[in-house]
Amino acid sequence: MQELDPELEAFRQKWREEVSARAQESSKSKSSAADPSKSKGGGKPLARSRLPTSHTTKFVEAHDDGIESQTFGGSDEPDPSGSNYVEPLSSGEGESVPESALGYYERAVERENQGSLGDSLNLYRKAFRMDDRVDQKYKNKHFPKSSFVSKPGNRNPSNAAATVPNTAHHSLHGPPQSIKQLISGFFGLSIEPMPPPIEGAPAPPCPMAGLPSEIITHIMLEVAVLDIGSFVRLAQVCKRMAYVVLTEEQIWRRVCMGSEFGFGAMHYEWQQEVLGGPLDDYPPDIKDLDNDEVALAPAARLNKEEATELLHSAYESSWQQMFRLRPRIRFNGCYISTVNYPRPGQASVSQVTWHSPVHIVTYYRYLRFFRDGTVISLLTTDEPADVVHCLTKDFQDTHRGGGSSYLPSAVMQHSLRGRWRLSSAKDTPDIDLKESEGGLFIETEGVSPKYMYRMDLSLRSSGRVARQNKLVWRGFWSYNVLTDDSGEFTLRNEKPFFFSRVKSYGNGA
Repeated sequence: MQELDPELEAFRQKWREEVSARAQESSKSKSSAADPSKSKGGGKPLARSRLPTSHTTKFVEAHDDGIESQTFGGSDEPDPSGSNYVEPLSSGEGESVPESALGYYERAVERENQGSLGDSLNLYRKAFRMDDRVDQKYKNKHFPKSSFVSKPGNRNPSNAAATVPNTAHHSLHGPPQSIKQLISGFFGLSIEPMPPPIEGAPAPPCPMAGLPSEIITHIMLEVAVLDIGSFVRLAQVCKRMAYVVLTEEQIWRRVCMGSEFGFGAMHYEWQQEVLGGPLDDYPPDIKDLDNDEVALAPAARLNKEEATELLHSAYESSWQQMFRLRPRIRFNGCYISTVNYPRPGQASVSQVTWHSPVHIVTYYRYLRFFRDGTVISLLTTDEPADVVHCLTKDFQDTHRGGGSSYLPSAVMQHSLRGRWRLSSAKDTPDIDLKESEGGLFIETEGVSPKYMYRMDLSLRSSGRVARQNKLVWRGFWSYNVLTDDSGEFTLRNEKPFFFSRVKSYGNGA
């Protein structure tokens, strides 16, 4: 133990010297802090000196996160002549005070990168007080959009398919291509057969790959005539078929002018009487024709000259756009209008209640169109699942007069026979040909033989994808055949009709 005494005495002596040095420094700092208060009554104020050591600066930086000065009725800058003024801290002797909000913001970012969160927070506050959009200015100055230039990639990677052309859509530069430009890049591509399921095994056969383009076009034309939906879905098979579907105008011309799905089945003049009989007042040019020939008469169909005029003036010479945008009636389904309205009920007479019930009444209107110019109209409370399969002429004839009311199709005993036609330039010769189209006129029998109903509807689109699938009311009248009087129904509760496809109808009767 005695050997350790010299070392212990040396340590104690060194510790006493350090304590005495610190005591002297603290006494000097206290005396210098008390001097300004003594000179409060008069005399020159003592010159302010910077804090001597960096230890105090670090201490303040680490504990001033919650300190925020308040200013009332003046500027944000403190008054140097005040007694509570404290000179801003600076990391270096030559650092100046920022003069703009952007300068404060840049100084705050610099302090934040150095780890001085307290100083950076105060500087951020000052910057946003001076300009609330200073962060955007900082971003535009130090990170402009022009500095982010994307690197061009490999336009033709080694693992690209053989059908991928060397076009500009592989580049990241320039504006994106439109659908028309992208499809035009598929020109000249062939149908690539499917790769073998196992490496080394023979590839499965692809008969379409070896056919010439004329045969492929003819096959796809037959598909379009049978089912236009299946024809359009062929575009999802490969790029070659997508190019044919979207650019082959002769197929779309056949679809537009045909009677399967196009305007060859549209009627722009009355074809039959309201009850389904032949017309008594035929036009002179078709008066001597048979009934089957009357259905195909030029006076009852869209004139090809009008179709050509509309094609170039309204649809940019595109048969595909004409088929998609031009108003037409669909025969592979029916149009349904669902109406809901509240009706006040009656309170119970046997119980004391403080409220009256409210009934929600729901009914449906159905319209099914036929290619011969006739239509079936039905108003009922039965839901569509129980009605749409019964909207046929056979069920209508079966239940006419209330017969066979025990069958599930008995709802058809309230159905009404009628006829339909689309509006044309003959109805409104003063306006443009495109604007004159889109109207739909329906005439049906009434609840008694002396009445007849007339509906005036308009073909509309219900969204960006679905086109011409909505019938909007424009008017509804009742006509007395005996007295030649007419009255208009109110359309307060009526709702538009929406098309619903029914698979059992096929392509329509």
